[in-house]
Amino acid sequence: MLNTYTAVIQAGGKGTRLAELTKGEIPKPMVRLNGKPMIQWQIENVKEYGITNIVIIIGHLGEKIQQYFRDGSDFGVHISYIKETQPLGSAGSLYYLKEKIGFAPFILIFGDVMFDLSWERMISFHEKKNAFGTLLVHPNSHPYDSDLIMMDEDNRVVGMDSKLNTRNYWYQNCVNAGIYILDGHILEEIKEPKKIDFEKDLLQPLFAGKRIFGYMTPEFVKDAGTAERFYEVQKAQQNGVWKRKNLSNSQRCIFLDRDGTINRFNHLISQEEELELEPCAAKAIRLINESGYLAIVITNQPVVARGMCTMEEVKNIHRKMTVLLGEQGAYLDDLAFCPHHPDKGYPEENPLYKIPCNCRKPATGMIDEMVARYHIDCSQSYMIGDGTIDVQTGINAGLHTVLVHTGMAGKDRKYPVSAEMEAEDLLEAVEKILGNRL
Repeated sequence: MLNTYTAVIQAGGKGTRLAELTKGEIPKPMVRLNGKPMIQWQIENVKEYGITNIVIIIGHLGEKIQQYFRDGSDFGVHISYIKETQPLGSAGSLYYLKEKIGFAPFILIFGDVMFDLSWERMISFHEKKNAFGTLLVHPNSHPYDSDLIMMDEDNRVVGMDSKLNTRNYWYQNCVNAGIYILDGHILEEIKEPKKIDFEKDLLQPLFAGKRIFGYMTPEFVKDAGTAERFYEVQKAQQNGVWKRKNLSNSQRCIFLDRDGTINRFNHLISQEEELELEPCAAKAIRLINESGYLAIVITNQPVVARGMCTMEEVKNIHRKMTVLLGEQGAYLDDLAFCPHHPDKGYPEENPLYKIPCNCRKPATGMIDEMVARYHIDCSQSYMIGDGTIDVQTGINAGLHTVLVHTGMAGKDRKYPVSAEMEAEDLLEAVEKILGNRL
């Protein structure tokens, strides 16, 4: 039951990165975003899902928060407070949380993170995994200066790569968002009220011995802790992007082919050095990100079945694509690839993948999986690709279709179909879609 969880909001910091908006007169969470303090948006979202017991950790100018919210009754919730008399980092004050909730499960939210989440989904994930802790993780537009979460195939967290580290490898855009569901017994790790960093000192030491998982979601979650990001978040709320991306609502998606659409066509790419983005790709995907549509790649990669590279090598090629996009402020909400190829007789082929399947385009298995995962409305969604196989896939899945003139430019003629629209490249395709729909 969602109402058994307490929401704990960490609002005790000085907010120096947002000084031009606080002007030293109010705490950061009280900065008004489209008419409401940032922290009020947080409270209203958790309340919408029946989470009404709230603890706010306050510090610098915390009395401003207390004066505004009082006991929470005016907002339909119950609010109590933990006041830091001296800075205790991002976790030291949780020592006092034991007095309020014992060892009951709780949600921890950092006060400069704006979001609109379908909480029953994240809590259901947490409970099904029997997790000790669950981190909300997501791709974002600046992974290069964000802490990255590393997970195994079961979404279990195996490590964290600090934004302060030098990264000389291709990484997955999987960012720690600053929202957690935690077993109350994590509080036993805090022996005294001293300065503790939540991630470094409390959470990371638990990765090896406890069941810590990452919950990936494309819903709206964004750090508003700098003036630039604050204004981006404010604009997204004004444009309805927050609510539109909540997975309680049906989603619109732009499904993207990879080769010849996002990256330059280079036949069968089997090495990371062979992947190079189309010049317009990052800008196009950035527009999708800003629009509220999901951006999901659907691609056939028979290089695995043909024995040209391994599954892990394909994943590394995709990580390179992720990094190159992230460097230009764009991200993918998800990616699916089919490693199969039904025709036998190729040198070095891998018989494990030489099978018929329901995922290889123009079959719709990969799209069907994403539709179920993200509550996608196919009648309001699109497939963009450079081949008739992409057009046929879109038709089979009930999507609108766009053919781009990069890559094969439809010259494969493998399927006798025509797209609803054509465009010179991915950017023009996205601009046409958004011009029709926004």
